[in-house]
Amino acid sequence: MTTDEAMETAKAAAEGSGGTALFERLVERLGGRAHVSAVFGDPIERDGITVIPVARLRWFFGAGSGSGPAAGAEDATATGEGSGGGGGGGAEPIGYVEIGPDGATFKPITDGNTMPSPALVLVAGISAALVVRALAKLLRG
Repeated sequence: MTTDEAMETAKAAAEGSGGTALFERLVERLGGRAHVSAVFGDPIERDGITVIPVARLRWFFGAGSGSGPAAGAEDATATGEGSGGGGGGGAEPIGYVEIGPDGATFKPITDGNTMPSPALVLVAGISAALVVRALAKLLRG
């Protein structure tokens, strides 16, 4: 694979499919920047080698609304409503594309001290407790 082909393949993968277009429009309306330039950094050239930084982007959004009887209202037909939303995102460096005389290669960045996220540890603990509880109920009869 040539360098140009490798770059085009990487860009196509980063841009995604038609479903991603809807997501990108949503992000742009909310002020975000979900583009290839956010994933692939500016190339850096030195001594015949070009390095292109690569990052993983994460975007998340949530919203909700509801209505129902107003709590504590004297009128039984009184209703209450509420809504809210939020979102965020982040970028994490994951590696770089190195382009040299021998072609293009992706080189991942690894961290030898990677620890599981606190949320993962919490979910795993709760899941284990639920399994132990269910097994105890089964054994009791």
